[in-house]
Amino acid sequence: MFYYLLKYVLLGPLLRLLFRPRIEGLENVPDSGPAIIAGNHLSFSDHFLMPAIIKRRITFLAKKEYFTGSGVKGRLTAAFFRSAGQIPVDRTGKDAGQAAIREGLGVLRRGELLGIYPEGTRSHDGRLYKGKVGVAVMALRAQVPVIPCAMIGTFEAQPPGQVVPDFRSVTIRFGKPLDFSRYAGMEKEKAILRAVTDEIMYAILSLSEQEYVDEYAAVAKAQQAAPNGEKERRFPRMPLG
Repeated sequence: MFYYLLKYVLLGPLLRLLFRPRIEGLENVPDSGPAIIAGNHLSFSDHFLMPAIIKRRITFLAKKEYFTGSGVKGRLTAAFFRSAGQIPVDRTGKDAGQAAIREGLGVLRRGELLGIYPEGTRSHDGRLYKGKVGVAVMALRAQVPVIPCAMIGTFEAQPPGQVVPDFRSVTIRFGKPLDFSRYAGMEKEKAILRAVTDEIMYAILSLSEQEYVDEYAAVAKAQQAAPNGEKERRFPRMPLG
């Protein structure tokens, strides 16, 4: 109930007014049945803008920290994510990925839309990073289509670290559903999972026209934050010739 109150009365109309989103390819989102919407992740605003323009309810796998924040902003964020029925995911520990997959499959078994960011975290520089294979595992196990989605302009509106967004027009672009039924029963094949994930990321890239980096975003962030000496120890220079 609170989800639809936010969508149609409280938050949705306000977001449409402030961001003036241009929507492309919304007809590619199915009117019924389970499906995964896989998108790039550029801004905290992404969590609110995409659900605001999709007719159906969509459930996102969101990092656990959004549900445990402190201070005024943290408590408001936690209240929103809980009330909107989003699912907290612990991204630490060896079993974190499996827990996220179990939760996602539960959403799909109920015939609902599942939202996921294959990069696993927000891009810190506006580029598109390598996708994690969890999205492929869920698509193959549940045998559901994957709809690629590109958020365009949200990084400029609210880059990481900026609390209040600059309200400007953004574009939300959906691509044609990707069918991976040809890989049914092959979700344990690492090469297949990588191929499916790369196909999804290429579809997102084609929609977003971002620069692509063949590296995980979390690794790139850690390298950027580390002192130069630590980078050199972890990634020594290779001799030339």
